[in-house]
Amino acid sequence: MLFSRILGIIDLSNIKESLMKTDIEIAQSIELQPIVDVVKKIGLVDDDLELYGKYKAKLSFDKIREVEKNPVGKLILVTAINPTPAGEGKSTITIGLADALNKIGKKTMIAIREPSLGPVMGIKGGAAGGGYAQVLPMEDINLHFTGDMHAITTANNALSALIDNHLHQGNELGIDQRRIIWKRVVDLNDRALRHVSVGLGGPLNGIPREDGFDITVASEIMAILCLATDIEDLKRRLANIVIGYRYDRSPVYVRDLEVEGALALILKDAIKPNLVQTIYGTPAFVHGGPFANIAHGCNSVLATTTALHLADYTITEAGFGADLGAEKFLDIKTPNLPTSPDAVVIVATLRALKMNGGVTKDALTEENVEAVRAGFANLKRHVENIRKFGIPAVVAINEFITDTEAEIAALKELCAEIDVPVELASVWANGADGGVDLAETLVKTIKTSPANYTRLYDNNLSVEEKIEKIVTEIYRGTKVNFEKKAKTQIAQIVKNGWDKLPICMAKTQYSFSDNPNALGAPENFEITIREVVPKLGAGFIVALTGDVMTMPGLPKRPAALNMDVAADGTAIGLF
Repeated sequence: MLFSRILGIIDLSNIKESLMKTDIEIAQSIELQPIVDVVKKIGLVDDDLELYGKYKAKLSFDKIREVEKNPVGKLILVTAINPTPAGEGKSTITIGLADALNKIGKKTMIAIREPSLGPVMGIKGGAAGGGYAQVLPMEDINLHFTGDMHAITTANNALSALIDNHLHQGNELGIDQRRIIWKRVVDLNDRALRHVSVGLGGPLNGIPREDGFDITVASEIMAILCLATDIEDLKRRLANIVIGYRYDRSPVYVRDLEVEGALALILKDAIKPNLVQTIYGTPAFVHGGPFANIAHGCNSVLATTTALHLADYTITEAGFGADLGAEKFLDIKTPNLPTSPDAVVIVATLRALKMNGGVTKDALTEENVEAVRAGFANLKRHVENIRKFGIPAVVAINEFITDTEAEIAALKELCAEIDVPVELASVWANGADGGVDLAETLVKTIKTSPANYTRLYDNNLSVEEKIEKIVTEIYRGTKVNFEKKAKTQIAQIVKNGWDKLPICMAKTQYSFSDNPNALGAPENFEITIREVVPKLGAGFIVALTGDVMTMPGLPKRPAALNMDVAADGTAIGLF
């Protein structure tokens, strides 16, 4: 019934009309099902849910624990080539592919990341998919949703306030205020807050020191929320956060301040996965992790794991291109899951390939087969990298009306040369129908090419060796240069016994190198590590390269300029 209603709305015979609608107009034209009805498809009932209105819910811990005895389904990771201003459409493909798998009779769930208000108000304008491949209610998801981001912001800043109060009240722990590494956060892109001074105005206002803000989703608490498996694990991870160092350079942990319980209390609801639906009524967990620098850019372990126990196929995605998001997923997140990916879908567009092949943004609508061939080098390298993990790859081309037959033929020829399946997907315009070929190819690939997952590196390698392995094998750089500050930090990490943790690379998403302008498949480049920061609560070490920012700025024309709200409360301008 639902499918016929949706198909009637879409009117596949007249795609032109659908193309004229914006994402938000499409989303607002859909008659949502109550979430209690949506979840019946995966065996859940009303009492399993904690409702946030009619169309949003969180799943109770009791139910999460109950379904752990269910068998584990297939896991598909969606990633992409290096992002370009031309757009790739990872979330759109993720959502459309799940709808298509359900259409061909495979019990499928989605487990994707929540949007962050920073990119939504800044450069992206929204992150709930697009066209007829969206999670709904789109405007809620893109704005305050169930308050998870606010809870993370509050917990993070509560810790900052408690640190400053500890200094003010006599500094019993002997914290060196010059060596506090814990920053405040806000869920907006605000470059003016990168470096601030606090405690000014005399003794009553605390101890003066330098501080700074990160974007909320770059916070270690974001990563902790995504990796914690229950409340006790959440508390343990929060207790392990290193907030800074004493005058003798010994580390100070949250457990020394004895505030992990209070922070966990703030996060007790935020840790529960959020349940929503797609346009086609596919159940979707939308929870955690949108930032693929510092925080690891993946859906929460709890959400992904629970989806694996509820569905036969779980579709998830990782942030940025495969060199960042997929590598983090496979080296950091996967060891915390009950299974590893059975296949990886790499999303590209012909527009983005042309851009990687040297075409400027204003010339992307013109046919350019040679640029497709040149830009294919980027896609090819990502395919090779995924195969290093022992997982089969499938290429999904997110279709645009400007794609030409000659360009498509060239791409298919190039994919055949490296023996990687490729399918065009028109899920933006055609919803589930536009993803059927991709869904069938994916199922066939999983059946005929079983995965044999292996991590890229052993955690017992040195910090330098782990970083070098990522740089040389994934980015294809020739050498890693460690700046003096990074060398000092590594020495301290080794001294404190933290060097056996995995590495979370913070690098530009636009290139394999640390130069955002080096598109395609650059070679013979060196990567510079400027800083190495332990994130013990998250359970990884962050390596910062180039000039990557943990607090992005806004573009010249932020997406917020196009947003408004109608008199009846209807959202305008999200996309």
